[in-house]
Amino acid sequence: MIDTSPSGDAETFGEEVPGGHVDAPELRYFVFALFFIFGGITSLNDVIIPKLKELFTLSFTEAMLVQFCFFTAYAVIGIPGAMLVRKLGYMRGAVVGLVVMIAGCLAFIPASQTAYYPLFLAAYFVLAAGVVIVQVVSNPLISLLGPRKTASSRLTFAQAFNSLGTTLFPIAGSVLILGSLANVSAGELTGAALDTYRRQESQAIVHGYLGIAAALALVALAVWMFRNRLPVEKHEAHASKGMLERFGLDLLARLRFGYGALCIFLYVGAEVTIGSLIVNYLMQDHVMALPEASAGKLLGFYWGGAMVGRFLGSAVLRLVSPGKVLAFNACAAIVLIAVSTTGTGPLAGYTLLAVGLMNSIMFPTIFSLACEKLGTRAADGSGIINVAICGGAVIPVLTGALADATGGNLSIAFIIPALCYAVIAGFGLYARRPA
Repeated sequence: MIDTSPSGDAETFGEEVPGGHVDAPELRYFVFALFFIFGGITSLNDVIIPKLKELFTLSFTEAMLVQFCFFTAYAVIGIPGAMLVRKLGYMRGAVVGLVVMIAGCLAFIPASQTAYYPLFLAAYFVLAAGVVIVQVVSNPLISLLGPRKTASSRLTFAQAFNSLGTTLFPIAGSVLILGSLANVSAGELTGAALDTYRRQESQAIVHGYLGIAAALALVALAVWMFRNRLPVEKHEAHASKGMLERFGLDLLARLRFGYGALCIFLYVGAEVTIGSLIVNYLMQDHVMALPEASAGKLLGFYWGGAMVGRFLGSAVLRLVSPGKVLAFNACAAIVLIAVSTTGTGPLAGYTLLAVGLMNSIMFPTIFSLACEKLGTRAADGSGIINVAICGGAVIPVLTGALADATGGNLSIAFIIPALCYAVIAGFGLYARRPA
């Protein structure tokens, strides 16, 4: 075992109690703030995608490259992020992640000035790299701050603050970003006029991320001030172990954990796919034929449903087997997608938005079920789970490609997230009993 807490620093508060958790309720407020921030930043992509799609006249596949670059960072940074957290500790690791997020926000300035789409994609990758590190810290830390038997409920409650961010950020983004679209479109312009239009219209994106950068700086300062307030952290050493153990990949050999990691991949992919395409879906004539800004505002119902479901779910999960709740929600999501894609008008629109309510408990429940009894390897497990979040890079691109191949038919393309939910339902039934 290695001690990653600083020696000889300021006095800490909180203490380890029987059962392996830490009695430091004050730290939960910091974790809740972290969940709020990275949730809001992630969902803001759903507003910016239609903006960039219009500015750069992109296909659905090309527009989904935003999510590809954002969530590829989970695959690239997940394991190194876990190693960083083992070395620095949770609080210092969170500060590093926040600083990287600030750098990603500032990278939108040169992207806008050059009006070059690949630079926007690069900025998203850097921003996401910081989000990954913060998330590697947040998930195991909230599990540590309370009894093991209520970990699913507590993580679900923390995820509700994540959903609060995913609800508020798109609403504000729809007003500030989509609402700024000019009366002309990029498809009507060429040459210097097109470049000027792209620079001017992308300024709304820059201003939004500059505001986020300022908020992140304040949070990073607060976390740094309390960097020594966590009790002694214990992470398992890996110096004498093989390559798989060093990177935590041996955990995938555990059926429960491996199956859970796959479900995280599929869940994030399905959630991000629907969130990314729902604005375009609501704009279609056979659905609700809404203008872009109005459709963007309804996106708040999708993420707001997840927020409400997580507050309710934190109570339900104390009474009902988490695996059974997971299986029920996944099956309900499939039914809602089926009703939406075979219907028209408001019924088609609102049933797809209601999938957000079913998503509510999925991530925290899958995470806690997969990571049961990992003990001192919690940071490794969190790193692998964060790698699995790269499903948000793969599934949206596949869905966008299917939509393009079927002439922009999103109803057919949504069969891909429906299949993802089917696999998740199976995991819920498999993991309904304790490990």
